[in-house]
Parts: sequence; C-alpha cells; structure tokens
Amino acid sequence: MKILSCVAIAVTFTTSAFGQGSNTGSNSSQPLTANEVIDQIKAHVGVPWQEPTVDTFKAGDPQSRVKGIAVTMMATLDVLKHAAANGQNLVITHEPTFFDHMDNPAQLPQGEDDPVLKQKREFIAEHHLVIWRFHDYWHRRHPDGIEAGNVHALGWERYQDPANQYLFTIPETTVAKLAEQLRVKLHAAVPRIAGDREMKVTRVALSPGSAGFHRETGVLEMPDVQVLIAGETHEWETVEYITDARSEGRTKALILLGHIASEQAGMEECAQWLRTFIAKVPIEFVPTADLWAAPTDSERNR
Repeated sequence: MKILSCVAIAVTFTTSAFGQGSNTGSNSSQPLTANEVIDQIKAHVGVPWQEPTVDTFKAGDPQSRVKGIAVTMMATLDVLKHAAANGQNLVITHEPTFFDHMDNPAQLPQGEDDPVLKQKREFIAEHHLVIWRFHDYWHRRHPDGIEAGNVHALGWERYQDPANQYLFTIPETTVAKLAEQLRVKLHAAVPRIAGDREMKVTRVALSPGSAGFHRETGVLEMPDVQVLIAGETHEWETVEYITDARSEGRTKALILLGHIASEQAGMEECAQWLRTFIAKVPIEFVPTADLWAAPTDSERNR
C-alpha cells in the first residue's frame, strides 16, 4: 500500500536532507532487542519520525532479543513459517499482517474469533515472533525505498527523471513488450494490460502498490505520460478510465503487476540497506509468493 509517495508522481516535491547518523549498534555482548533494531532504523531512515503511522509493532514482545531478521513484502503465514524454521524471530513487513491496513481485527466479521486470524496469532505466539511494519517511512525516504528497489531491479537508473523519481523515459518499445520486461525482471506472474498492446511508448510512470484513482488519473492526465505501471487498482475507476481513453484515440495504457510484484523488489532493497548499519544480526530477504500465480503448462493442458 502507498499513502504518500505516489502523490509525488503528479506533484514533484523536495525533501530536506537529514544526516544518516552514526552506527548505534550496541557494544554489549547481548543481542539487540527488537526495540533497539527499530531505533536504529529510525535513526538511519533520514526522515523525522512522527505520529500517526502504521509503522509499529503488530505482534510479539519488542523487548525480545533478536536472533535473526526476516524482511518481507507481506508477513503471510508461509513467510512466518520460513522465519520460524530459520531462527528469525523479528519479521519486518511492508504490508499488514492481519488483513487490514491498520491491522485492526474488528474489520473481520468475527473479529478476534475469526479462525484464520486465530491460527495465525497462535503460530506467532508459539514461535515467539515479533512483527514490525515498515511502510510509511520506507516510502517517505528519499528516494522512496520501494521505488529505488524497482529501479535497480529493472536497470532503469539512467532512464529516471531527475525531477520526479516516478517518471521514466525508456527506449521505444510496445506496451506488450514492456509488460513482458516487467514480468521477467519484477517476477510478476500475471501482468494485466488495459489499452492498446501494440502502442509504441517511451514515457512511463511507475507507481508501485495502490495509489488510488485520484493520483493515478493525475498521472495519466500528464500530456507526455503514455503508460502507467501500477500494482493494483479498482477496475471501475482507473481501468475504465483507460478503456475510455483508448476509445477516444488517446495514447494511454495501464499495466497492472499485482501489489506484491510491484513492491517486492523494494523490500529486497530494504534488507540490503539494513545490512549497512545493523551488525551481528543475520538479515534475510524472504520473498512473498505472488498470490496471482500463473498456471503451469500442465494446468493449462488439462
């Protein structure tokens, strides 16, 4: 999910420079606590920490000593099982753990009695896992940590607009070929296209996650932007807008990668960044499985 950075696609902003700070790792022989790890993140992220934010502990005891860190896009049960099996008791996740942006179980019809929620909570408690979300401030960092990961994964550094990190001028290609490049390099199982697949393009906007209709159309209204690449959107909003734009003969198209595929590289980037200042704690990037996996050849032939 994105709540801030996509605004900058349509409206360029500047961010004050903040020092990276010194390495605040503990000299004690005792392993860092989860709280101490998060304090280091806050000291290095380069953005003043303010409330409210969803970047908080979601489960577990923040005073737990950290044996290992799993960094992931989404703390699914499969990711948690991987972490537990590998001795990683601190999980840093970009997206919610409990199915709601605010991790509020009241959004479920049965609340805390929901059977899927209960089983997940029981697993977390049984394995003494601590879960902390790193969403708002990884996006608010300049450059946006998620966007930086995508740029590196795509090799688009030289195509990025110096005035707006979400805009790119790429070598001429078609919408279909661009979608295939994104599928391969960002491991997007089933990218979807709205618009003319054979339309030639050079100017694209890359908005990972889900920015919402207002921001997405703000980008598409920019005269030179031909393609918007996003994670997910409402089909009756941005997809319908693109469909009508194509019918009107406008050179506009939309590529949807899926939410996970559009932000996963950014959390791999996060794991690499954490290793630059958190010492003596093993850190692993644990990819979240693409929920929209493409069918296998055998499944197609059934």
